[in-house]
Amino acid sequence: MISPRAEEAHRRKAVFLDRDGTVTEPRHYPSRPGDLVLQPGIGPPLRALQHAGWALVVVTNQSGVARGFLTITDLEAMHERLGALLAAHRVRLDGLYACPHHPDGTMPDYRQPCSCRKPAPGMLHQATRDLELDLARSWTVGDSPCDIAAGRAAGTRTVLVTTRPHGGDRPDGHCTTTAEALHTVLHSHP
Repeated sequence: MISPRAEEAHRRKAVFLDRDGTVTEPRHYPSRPGDLVLQPGIGPPLRALQHAGWALVVVTNQSGVARGFLTITDLEAMHERLGALLAAHRVRLDGLYACPHHPDGTMPDYRQPCSCRKPAPGMLHQATRDLELDLARSWTVGDSPCDIAAGRAAGTRTVLVTTRPHGGDRPDGHCTTTAEALHTVLHSHP
Protein backbone atom coordinates (compact mmCIF):
# COMPACT_ATOMS: atom_id res chain seq x y z
CA MET A 1 0.00 0.00 0.00
CA ILE A 2 1.28 3.46 -0.91
CA SER A 3 1.00 6.11 1.79
CA PRO A 4 -1.01 9.23 0.92
CA ARG A 5 2.15 11.40 1.07
CA ALA A 6 4.01 9.07 -1.31
CA GLU A 7 1.00 9.03 -3.63
CA GLU A 8 0.89 12.86 -3.64
CA ALA A 9 4.62 12.97 -4.48
CA HIS A 10 3.85 11.08 -7.71
CA ARG A 11 1.11 13.47 -8.76
CA ARG A 12 1.98 15.98 -11.50
CA LYS A 13 1.78 19.69 -11.14
CA ALA A 14 -0.42 21.44 -13.67
CA VAL A 15 -1.14 24.76 -15.29
CA PHE A 16 -4.88 25.28 -15.59
CA LEU A 17 -5.50 27.72 -18.43
CA ASP A 18 -8.61 29.64 -19.34
CA ARG A 19 -9.27 29.50 -23.09
CA ASP A 20 -10.85 32.74 -24.36
CA GLY A 21 -8.67 35.75 -23.61
CA THR A 22 -5.88 33.63 -22.12
CA VAL A 23 -4.81 30.87 -24.53
CA THR A 24 -6.67 32.46 -27.42
CA GLU A 25 -7.34 36.07 -28.28
CA PRO A 26 -10.55 37.44 -26.79
CA ARG A 27 -13.69 37.15 -28.93
CA HIS A 28 -17.31 37.72 -27.90
CA TYR A 29 -18.85 34.24 -27.85
CA PRO A 30 -16.58 32.60 -30.43
CA SER A 31 -18.57 29.91 -32.23
CA ARG A 32 -16.46 28.72 -35.19
CA PRO A 33 -13.01 27.11 -35.31
CA GLY A 34 -11.66 30.07 -37.28
CA ASP A 35 -12.56 32.36 -34.36
CA LEU A 36 -9.71 30.86 -32.33
CA VAL A 37 -6.34 32.62 -32.65
CA LEU A 38 -3.54 31.88 -30.19
CA GLN A 39 -2.25 34.65 -27.97
CA PRO A 40 1.13 35.94 -29.18
CA GLY A 41 4.25 34.23 -27.91
CA ILE A 42 2.62 31.42 -25.92
CA GLY A 43 4.09 28.50 -27.89
CA PRO A 44 7.63 28.56 -26.42
CA PRO A 45 6.64 28.89 -22.73
CA LEU A 46 3.90 26.24 -23.08
CA ARG A 47 6.41 23.91 -24.71
CA ALA A 48 8.94 24.63 -21.92
CA LEU A 49 6.34 23.89 -19.24
CA GLN A 50 5.37 20.66 -21.00
CA HIS A 51 9.04 19.66 -21.31
CA ALA A 52 9.51 20.38 -17.57
CA GLY A 53 6.75 17.88 -16.76
CA TRP A 54 3.81 20.21 -16.15
CA ALA A 55 0.36 19.03 -17.23
CA LEU A 56 -1.34 21.61 -19.48
CA VAL A 57 -5.08 21.72 -18.89
CA VAL A 58 -7.62 24.12 -20.40
CA VAL A 59 -10.68 24.85 -18.23
CA THR A 60 -13.20 27.05 -20.00
CA ASN A 61 -16.71 28.36 -19.42
CA GLN A 62 -18.63 28.03 -22.67
CA SER A 63 -22.04 29.48 -21.87
CA GLY A 64 -22.52 30.11 -25.60
CA VAL A 65 -23.79 26.52 -25.72
CA ALA A 66 -26.46 27.23 -23.08
CA ARG A 67 -27.31 30.49 -24.85
CA GLY A 68 -27.76 28.75 -28.23
CA PHE A 69 -24.83 30.46 -29.99
CA LEU A 70 -23.14 27.13 -30.72
CA THR A 71 -23.69 23.40 -30.27
CA ILE A 72 -21.55 20.83 -28.49
CA THR A 73 -20.48 19.63 -31.96
CA ASP A 74 -19.36 23.19 -32.80
CA LEU A 75 -17.47 23.36 -29.51
CA GLU A 76 -15.73 20.04 -30.22
CA ALA A 77 -14.68 21.33 -33.66
CA MET A 78 -13.27 24.46 -32.03
CA HIS A 79 -11.28 22.37 -29.58
CA GLU A 80 -9.91 20.25 -32.42
CA ARG A 81 -8.77 23.52 -34.01
CA LEU A 82 -7.18 24.60 -30.73
CA GLY A 83 -5.29 21.31 -30.57
CA ALA A 84 -4.03 21.84 -34.13
CA LEU A 85 -2.93 25.41 -33.39
CA LEU A 86 -0.98 24.23 -30.35
CA ALA A 87 0.46 21.21 -32.19
CA ALA A 88 2.03 23.65 -34.68
CA HIS A 89 4.10 24.82 -31.67
CA ARG A 90 4.78 21.21 -30.57
CA VAL A 91 2.44 21.62 -27.60
CA ARG A 92 -0.16 19.04 -26.55
CA LEU A 93 -2.86 19.58 -23.97
CA ASP A 94 -3.20 16.95 -21.26
CA GLY A 95 -6.83 17.83 -20.78
CA LEU A 96 -9.54 20.19 -21.95
CA TYR A 97 -12.64 20.74 -19.82
CA ALA A 98 -15.54 22.94 -20.89
CA CYS A 99 -18.64 23.95 -18.96
CA PRO A 100 -21.58 24.45 -21.38
CA HIS A 101 -24.03 25.48 -18.63
CA HIS A 102 -25.53 28.78 -17.59
CA PRO A 103 -28.55 29.32 -15.33
CA ASP A 104 -29.93 31.97 -17.74
CA GLY A 105 -29.40 29.90 -20.89
CA THR A 106 -32.05 29.41 -23.55
CA MET A 107 -31.21 25.74 -24.27
CA PRO A 108 -33.10 23.55 -21.74
CA ASP A 109 -30.42 20.84 -21.57
CA TYR A 110 -27.81 23.38 -20.47
CA ARG A 111 -29.91 25.92 -18.54
CA GLN A 112 -28.84 25.09 -15.02
CA PRO A 113 -26.51 26.06 -12.23
CA CYS A 114 -23.63 23.63 -11.88
CA SER A 115 -20.43 22.95 -9.97
CA CYS A 116 -18.26 23.09 -13.09
CA ARG A 117 -18.87 26.71 -14.13
CA LYS A 118 -16.08 28.97 -12.91
CA PRO A 119 -15.78 30.52 -10.32
CA ALA A 120 -16.72 27.06 -8.98
CA PRO A 121 -13.70 24.71 -9.04
CA GLY A 122 -15.51 21.70 -10.53
CA MET A 123 -13.49 21.49 -13.77
CA LEU A 124 -10.20 21.75 -11.88
CA HIS A 125 -11.30 19.04 -9.45
CA GLN A 126 -12.42 16.77 -12.30
CA ALA A 127 -9.09 17.23 -14.10
CA THR A 128 -7.26 16.49 -10.85
CA ARG A 129 -9.10 13.19 -10.50
CA ASP A 130 -8.75 12.26 -14.17
CA LEU A 131 -5.07 13.18 -14.54
CA GLU A 132 -3.83 12.58 -10.97
CA LEU A 133 -2.67 16.16 -10.43
CA ASP A 134 -1.29 17.92 -7.38
CA LEU A 135 -3.34 21.07 -6.85
CA ALA A 136 -1.04 22.49 -4.18
CA ARG A 137 1.84 22.63 -6.69
CA SER A 138 -0.34 23.82 -9.59
CA TRP A 139 -1.24 27.22 -11.02
CA THR A 140 -4.36 28.69 -12.62
CA VAL A 141 -3.83 31.31 -15.34
CA GLY A 142 -6.77 33.37 -16.53
CA ASP A 143 -7.97 36.77 -17.62
CA SER A 144 -10.94 37.24 -15.29
CA PRO A 145 -11.70 37.26 -11.57
CA CYS A 146 -13.78 34.06 -11.99
CA ASP A 147 -10.64 32.22 -13.19
CA ILE A 148 -8.75 33.42 -10.12
CA ALA A 149 -11.62 32.48 -7.79
CA ALA A 150 -11.81 28.96 -9.28
CA GLY A 151 -8.06 28.50 -8.88
CA ARG A 152 -8.16 29.73 -5.30
CA ALA A 153 -11.15 27.50 -4.47
CA ALA A 154 -9.27 24.50 -5.87
CA GLY A 155 -6.11 25.33 -3.91
CA THR A 156 -3.82 26.43 -6.75
CA ARG A 157 -1.68 29.52 -7.02
CA THR A 158 -3.02 32.03 -9.54
CA VAL A 159 -1.92 34.53 -12.18
CA LEU A 160 -4.30 37.12 -13.60
CA VAL A 161 -3.61 38.21 -17.17
CA THR A 162 -5.01 41.69 -17.72
CA THR A 163 -4.09 45.27 -18.41
CA ARG A 164 -7.13 46.52 -16.47
CA PRO A 165 -7.52 47.01 -12.72
CA HIS A 166 -9.28 44.06 -11.11
CA GLY A 167 -11.36 43.27 -8.08
CA GLY A 168 -12.28 40.07 -6.33
CA ASP A 169 -9.77 37.50 -5.16
CA ARG A 170 -6.21 38.73 -5.25
CA PRO A 171 -4.05 36.63 -7.58
CA ASP A 172 -0.58 35.45 -6.61
CA GLY A 173 0.69 37.17 -9.74
CA HIS A 174 -0.45 39.76 -12.24
CA CYS A 175 0.88 39.89 -15.82
CA THR A 176 -0.09 41.85 -18.89
CA THR A 177 0.33 38.93 -21.33
CA THR A 178 -0.25 35.20 -21.20
CA ALA A 179 3.32 34.56 -22.33
CA GLU A 180 4.60 36.57 -19.34
CA ALA A 181 2.27 34.65 -17.01
CA LEU A 182 3.55 31.31 -18.33
CA HIS A 183 7.15 32.40 -17.75
CA THR A 184 6.16 33.35 -14.18
CA VAL A 185 4.81 29.85 -13.60
CA LEU A 186 7.79 28.20 -15.25
CA HIS A 187 10.23 30.02 -12.98
CA SER A 188 8.18 29.62 -9.78
CA HIS A 189 9.39 27.57 -6.86
CA PRO A 190 7.33 24.59 -5.71
